Amino acid sequence: MLGGYYGDCSAMVCIGNVSAEKKLVVDVAYESMMRAISILKPGIKLCEIGRSIETYANSKGCSVVDAFVSHGVGLSMHEEPQIPHHFNHLAIEAAPGMIFTVEPMINAGIKDAVIDPIDGWTARTADGKPSAQWEHTVLITETGYEILTLSSSL
Repeated sequence: MLGGYYGDCSAMVCIGNVSAEKKLVVDVAYESMMRAISILKPGIKLCEIGRSIETYANSKGCSVVDAFVSHGVGLSMHEEPQIPHHFNHLAIEAAPGMIFTVEPMINAGIKDAVIDPIDGWTARTADGKPSAQWEHTVLITETGYEILTLSSSL
């Protein structure tokens, strides 16, 4: 939090030698996020974020978790709008001044995720396959977007 306002981001770190499957899902998660961010501008329907993410992830043989969403940030960590990462019909249009996250969770296997019953927060894939998630907070500007968070790229 800075000045009473929230931001949100995450980055993946591969340590040591990782399998080709794990490397693929990390790369696809990053590229899915960046492709979705690259289309942002005033007037674009927010459903295009999910279309962009799912189209790319599926083309690489990965799935998109549909149990979690991108979200607005501001005075609270999780605000409206709630933006699905998969194909959807969210007709809200991006407008200058909107601030929200883009944070697809991409799986190597099936899209289903389970939440740890003990901590109520940790998400795992239902089939035990690798998963990855990158996240940026973005601002819709008068002409496009600005990434407000920092995270290292691949």
